[in-house]
Amino acid sequence: MAVIEKFLGQRVEVPEDRRYHSKQGLWAQAQDQDLVFGLTQPALILAGGVNDLDWLVENQVSVTTGQDVVFVITAKILYISTPVAGVVFFNPEVKQRPSLASEDPYEKGWLFRIKPEVNMEKAWQTFADMQDYIESLKTSEGFKNPEGIKGGVSGICKAVYTGIREQKF
Repeated sequence: MAVIEKFLGQRVEVPEDRRYHSKQGLWAQAQDQDLVFGLTQPALILAGGVNDLDWLVENQVSVTTGQDVVFVITAKILYISTPVAGVVFFNPEVKQRPSLASEDPYEKGWLFRIKPEVNMEKAWQTFADMQDYIESLKTSEGFKNPEGIKGGVSGICKAVYTGIREQKF
C-alpha cells in the first residue's frame, strides 16, 4: 500500500494489488474472469467527491473501449468510459448510495465490472502499476498543493520507502 500523506491537504492510499487507468483516475482489480473498476482516492479528492451518478448504458450489455458508461456529478461533471471492451455490470449499491464511492472507494464503492472480450492477461497489461500511477499524479494539483488550495504551498512530495509493504509520499 502506498500512502500519500499530503495530497491536496488530505491523506490518500493507493493499493499495490491493483492496476490503474491514470487518465480517468480509475483502479482496476481482477476478480475471477472480470475486471472491477472504481475511482481512486486521489481522483476523488481532485474531483471533490461523488454527489450523484447514473449509468449511461443498460446493465449487462456489450460495451466498446472508450465508451462512456457512467455519468458522475462531483464538484465537476465526469463521464467515465470503459478502459476495455466487454460486457459491463454495474454496482447497484453505489447507485443507491453514491457517497459509497468516496467513503469506501477500494471495496464497496466500486462502479462497474467488465467481462473483457480479450483474455484477462492482455487486458491487465494495458493498465499502469501503482508506481506508474503515483508518478502520473505528481503533475496534479494534489502534489502541487500538498497543504490544500488554501495553503498555497507548491512543491513535489518526495517518496520515502518505509520497508515491507507500505510507501509514504
